[in-house]
Amino acid sequence: MKLGIIGLPQSGKTTLFNALTRGNAPTSASAGRIEVHQAVVDVPDPRVDTLSKMFNPRKTIYSKVTYADIAGLEGGSAKTGISGQLLNQLNQMDALILVVRAFENDNVAHPNGSIAPLRDVEAMMGELLLNDLIAVERKLEKLTDERKKGGTDKTVNARQTELFEKLHKALSDNRPLRELEFTREEEKELSSFGLLTRKRLLTVFNLGEGGSAPEAKLDHPSLALMCKLEMEISQLPPDDAAVFMEEYGIKELSLNRMINLSYELLQELTFFTVGEDEVRAWVTHRGATAQEAAGEIHTDLSRGFVRAEVVAYEDLISLGGMNEAKAKGKFRLEGKEYVVKEGDIMHVRSSL
Repeated sequence: MKLGIIGLPQSGKTTLFNALTRGNAPTSASAGRIEVHQAVVDVPDPRVDTLSKMFNPRKTIYSKVTYADIAGLEGGSAKTGISGQLLNQLNQMDALILVVRAFENDNVAHPNGSIAPLRDVEAMMGELLLNDLIAVERKLEKLTDERKKGGTDKTVNARQTELFEKLHKALSDNRPLRELEFTREEEKELSSFGLLTRKRLLTVFNLGEGGSAPEAKLDHPSLALMCKLEMEISQLPPDDAAVFMEEYGIKELSLNRMINLSYELLQELTFFTVGEDEVRAWVTHRGATAQEAAGEIHTDLSRGFVRAEVVAYEDLISLGGMNEAKAKGKFRLEGKEYVVKEGDIMHVRSSL
């Protein structure tokens, strides 16, 4: 999973990045300059800890999430389209986290002159939407030129024209493309065509101490965080951090909350492999079959898939071990079409 953190200058993008990654990337950057900071973070999962204690493996591996702090996106870029360099960075992301300033600070000027979180959300959504509209219009123009010149596959041209007219209609109505439903063929058609409003979006309102999030119903998930405070806490030794969290009534750092929301945003699930060598958490998409999940472990396991031996995490823990789960009939053999469930523990049998 790779999530890009975006927002207007001085919104607190890098502050959130540091809170999530327990890093210390500089929180100031030159206006208009494209900078990208990336960090890979272990996904904290108490189930991994419990399985590790049960199997005592040589290695314990948590699933990972990558956060990228992307600077350079500013108001007005959609008039000509987002620059190719910045667009390339954004297109690599599985989802976007939009940081919106909701804190007052006379020493930090807001690029639009005042603090108005909902205005900023609308402005940034407009940037992404207009960029997609420009890209779709260019594609439609290209398809028209191809029809006039001839020599191209008429069936392919007609199919693409219908699809991109569908996109154009939605964007012209100010609808982000993530609200549309696509067939598997359409998804494949669009996979190599960078459209930012197809990406799932989470808005983070960056509060000052004692601040509250604006009341508004957005068309995508949102939450409020005191990013500066959480960054400072994340950089403290564990004992000091616990004291600060208790003082400010913070039950959970943004790292854990954001990762949970990242999973929800991308519709991912976690399954596990266990043994004396390794206990490991894996990530796959919801609705994945056992054969598809096997491919997350290794492509050979997917190609040579024979069956999966499966037990639910809750059953394994409640019964006390693998032998007990087998004795109680909770250890199952599943075929390639079995739909993997959250928390499944799998052992894949392969002919390769």
